Amino acid sequence: MIQLTFPDKCVTYGTFINDLATALVPKLLEAMKNPSDIISQNQAYKLFGQGNILRWRKQGLVQPLSKRPGKIEYKLSDLRILQQRKQDYFDFPVKSC
Repeated sequence: MIQLTFPDKCVTYGTFINDLATALVPKLLEAMKNPSDIISQNQAYKLFGQGNILRWRKQGLVQPLSKRPGKIEYKLSDLRILQQRKQDYFDFPVKSC
């Protein structure tokens, strides 16, 4: 029987595969709900907020796709990655009187 050794424990290969499958199935089901990786700008605004999309575009973190004339579309996977990033807000010094 094959065992995999991790820094904190040893598990059998079968246990590792079962745990991995348990973690991946919900993500695969979510991906199946959204088969297309391209969404319209209107859908992006509804899902992620117009302010977020505009800020990410201004910062150059996401680029709109132009596959069809007059349509602005985004890659859903890129937006999901940006959504999961921790936001870095600037701490402005407070002036004391």
